This record gives sequence, structure tokens and C-alpha cells, in this order.
Amino acid sequence: MTAFRALVRSELSVFLRDKAALTFTFLFPLLFIVIFGYLMGGIGSASGSKLGLVIPAHVDGSRLESVLAEVGVAQLQRYTAPGDLEKAIDARDVDFGAVWDGATLTFVYDVRRTQENFAFEELARGIAARFDLANQGRRPLLDVVPVVEGGEASADWFTLVVPGILAFSILSAGLFAVAGHVTSMKQRRLLERLVVTPMSPVALLAAIVVVRLGVVFLSTLATLVTAMALFHVRFHVSWLHYTVFLVAATVGTMGLGTVITLVVRQPSSASNLANVLSMLMMFVSGIYFPIEIMPSFLRALSMAMPLRYMADVMRYATGVMDMSELRFWVICGTFLIGGLALLPILSRYVVRVERR
Repeated sequence: MTAFRALVRSELSVFLRDKAALTFTFLFPLLFIVIFGYLMGGIGSASGSKLGLVIPAHVDGSRLESVLAEVGVAQLQRYTAPGDLEKAIDARDVDFGAVWDGATLTFVYDVRRTQENFAFEELARGIAARFDLANQGRRPLLDVVPVVEGGEASADWFTLVVPGILAFSILSAGLFAVAGHVTSMKQRRLLERLVVTPMSPVALLAAIVVVRLGVVFLSTLATLVTAMALFHVRFHVSWLHYTVFLVAATVGTMGLGTVITLVVRQPSSASNLANVLSMLMMFVSGIYFPIEIMPSFLRALSMAMPLRYMADVMRYATGVMDMSELRFWVICGTFLIGGLALLPILSRYVVRVERR
């Protein structure tokens, strides 16, 4: 046990000295969260939108204002002239505007906000329809109650992205633990020095797994806390599911890194291949772009990507998406069993002394 603790301390020291590993594990996920949070945090939802309203003094606007209250516009700012409204939209003091002259209801948008305008247009159509019924003295025949699958949090695009980024950071940590770290130790002949000692290859791999688990837990937790603190997103984390998935996914992705290492023996080539595969999986696994909007061949390709299932499980563990308990345990079990089955292959064919 003392020897194993020494291995863990040694592996942790090696990891902390590796600036590239520290950057990819801790800094990149935080950068992704900050960049996407500030650039695209409000996309996909009109909740919290600010509406600028212009109603001339001689026009009765009480009916329109009551409709706006029913529809649920978050913030309403009144202006005296359309020119003032346009300046406010240009300065982003309001998100979009409405002008009611007593005969025509006109909505005004900022053409530069192409990705957000569709949500504002949907809200404007709802306001116009409700206002039209109110002018006829009628009310909607049906009361519509929105029900969001996976809870209220999943209605926001950024809230779906955050667990995906957490899953991607787990994938990167597991892949590069083997495809980068172990193969680099092999090239520098550090493994040969360790293998000729009484230490078993399995003990070395266990030390690497322990260190990576601790690093991944701290990295994902820091990323999650940053998203909640800076952008006020809400998660209902099931820590049991979160911990089980983190262990299973880390071991499973290390197993995937083993496959890459067996195919490509050179450390630089193995690391480059792992980087290419992780980038490919990121773009076709629904991390940043919904799978539903992809072409059919990319949707079919995403079915074979481990990261897709990792993102779904992480969204379930953070309370963003619904999933059956059976599916959760099947996915976690597959990752864990697959990783445990491949790690002995790593210890047999990679963590060994090369014959000369």
C-alpha cells in the first residue's frame, strides 16, 4: 500500500508538471464556458427579453399593455418616438421593439442579432395573435401550458451545452491519459525504469486512473461552478449519478485511448490522432449543435460516437434531460466494463520493456 501511495504521488507530480495537460484539463473547459456563455448564452429562449414599446399620447394602449402582461414579457421599456426606440435597439438597451399607432402594430428588430431574432419573432407572433383576439373581444379557445421535457433548465440552449462541455473534458482527460501521457513515458523510457522495479504494470495503471479521476472531478466541478456563478444557470445535480458516471466514463475513455495507442505507437502520432478523434466527436455528438438539425448521415454517424452518450448521461446527472434509470446504468456499465477489459491489454502490450 505504501508503494502504491508513492506511485500516486509520483503520477500526480508528473501531471502537475505537464503544462499542456493542465491547460487541456482545467483551462480549456473554463474558456469554452466563458466564451460560449457571453457570446451565445441567451440563444434559443426569449425568457428575460426586453421589449421597447412606442404608443403615441393620443392612442389608447391599455389593451396592448394588458396583452403584454398576459404574454409575460420580462421587461417593458416605453419610448415616446420610433427614433428613440431604434436607438435603444441599436444600443441593446432593449432586445426588440413594438410600435402601435392605433391601426397597425409594427415590430422592430436588430438585423445583426440573426441567431436571437427567431426567438423574438416567435414572441412577437404570440403577442400579435393575442392582441388580435383582444381587439375582437375574444379569448383563446385553449389555455396552453408549456411542459419542458427534462425540467425547466433544459429549455435554455446554454444549459444544454454546459454538461456537454463537461463530458468532453472527461473524454479528453481519459484519451490523453493513455494516448499522450503513457506513450510519452514510454518514448522517454520512463516506463522501462518503472517496469524493472517490483512494481506491477497494473499498479502503475491504477495510479494513473486514481490521479485522473481526482483531476477530472475537480475540473468538471470547477467548470460547473463557474457556469452557475457567471451565467446563473441552474442544475439539479444527482451526485450519485454524477460520481458513478465520472468513474465509468474516465475508465472507459482510457480504454479507448488504449486502442489508439495499440494502433499508433509513436507518442506524437497517438496524441494527434486522439485530438482529431475528440474534435470529430465534439462536432457530431450534439455538444454545441443539436443532432436533430444535422443531415441524416451525420445523425447516423453520431450513433457510433461515445461522446454522444456521455453528453446525454451528464445532462441526466445534472438534471437537464430525462433518461430512464435502466439506460443510465447500461451506458455507465458499458463504459466501465469496456475500459476494465482494455486496460489489461494496455498493461500487457504497452507498459512493458521494449526488446532491443
